Amino acid sequence: MNTFQTRALIGATVLGFAGLAFAQSTPAVPASSPAKKELVAKLLKLQQPGLEGLARQIAEQPAAQMLNQAGTALSSRVPADQQQAVAAQIQADAKKYADEAVPVVRASALKLAPSTVGAVLEKDFTEDELKQIVAIQESLESPAYVKYRSKSEEMQKALLEKVIPDTKGSIEPKVRALEQTISKRLGITETPAAAPAKPAAPKPAAK
Repeated sequence: MNTFQTRALIGATVLGFAGLAFAQSTPAVPASSPAKKELVAKLLKLQQPGLEGLARQIAEQPAAQMLNQAGTALSSRVPADQQQAVAAQIQADAKKYADEAVPVVRASALKLAPSTVGAVLEKDFTEDELKQIVAIQESLESPAYVKYRSKSEEMQKALLEKVIPDTKGSIEPKVRALEQTISKRLGITETPAAAPAKPAAPKPAAK
């Protein structure tokens, strides 16, 4: 993993922890102790799902960018009758990459977390602050909250199933207008549909 990705991992996680700290002026942080080290280790364990999720995002980002670019190029570079097959092949390629890359980045994140995120926590937080953060994190692991999180996808789906048809009539014209505006800016003109052929004039009756 390159320096940028490592910094992104560290920075995002530390920002998450920092948001839990007091807004008042921070008192002088005492030197490290076995109790602080134990609290940091416990907090990192509680944060493991978040670290793994961030590692997945870092690993999958290049593939997501390439899929986006491929989708743009697909319609212009691949014959229409082959686009679906090529798109499926590209998706399979991206999945293969993710299956190989995500475990590598995840292992690196978990390996480096104690010496990076853990070092910041140990240096900049007091033992009392760490106890409070651990308590907050543990409350987020309560059975009720875990159940709530497990239902989040179902709740989002239920909302979207209502929002999409409710806004379809208003949003679709705006989407079409935006597409037309962007097409004009790019100099892309739509080919007008061919007019239907006129029916042949009836032949005069034979005398």
